Amino acid sequence: MTDRFNALSLSHRLLAEHVRPGDLCIDATAGRGYDTAYLASLTGETGRVLAFDIQQEAVDSTNALLRERGLDRIASVHLDSHVNIERYAQPGTVRCITFNFGWLPAGDHSIFTHAETSIPAIEAGLRLLTPDGVMSLCIYYGRDSGFAERDALLAYLPTLDSKTCTVLLHDFVNRPNNPPLFAAILKGI
Repeated sequence: MTDRFNALSLSHRLLAEHVRPGDLCIDATAGRGYDTAYLASLTGETGRVLAFDIQQEAVDSTNALLRERGLDRIASVHLDSHVNIERYAQPGTVRCITFNFGWLPAGDHSIFTHAETSIPAIEAGLRLLTPDGVMSLCIYYGRDSGFAERDALLAYLPTLDSKTCTVLLHDFVNRPNNPPLFAAILKGI
């Protein structure tokens, strides 16, 4: 059951309900490229996906997956931090933004996201979102990293203005080993 119902499956359900062909979407933390490819499959040939990661390994992995799936004309991958996403899109033009906070799967766990850039990246994302846009946040933490970022994100999210967006938080409270948290920000709702 946990393989079918987890933070990632909740994220993909949200994306499938909101992303339409022709949309502009951002994968702010490309990782191995699975969210980038998923978004590209939802936006189709008329859409566009921008993906970002600070690790060349992640950029290369994402580009390889996009080529393999024939989605490389829809998505472009940038070796850049998620905090810089406003350099690549105009305010109010992005339908969906995804974040996977934590470390690169099967990568170097000493390299991971930090609240000092993640929270400003969320704020930038809110400015980029369309009036009815959505943001998906999967918060991976555990081992030697991620707890400080998780705590900072959990303190930050309730401060978002309820007049401009709705924030949902899903915690798998009975699962062992620090299961990822899923949060969604629904703008204009």
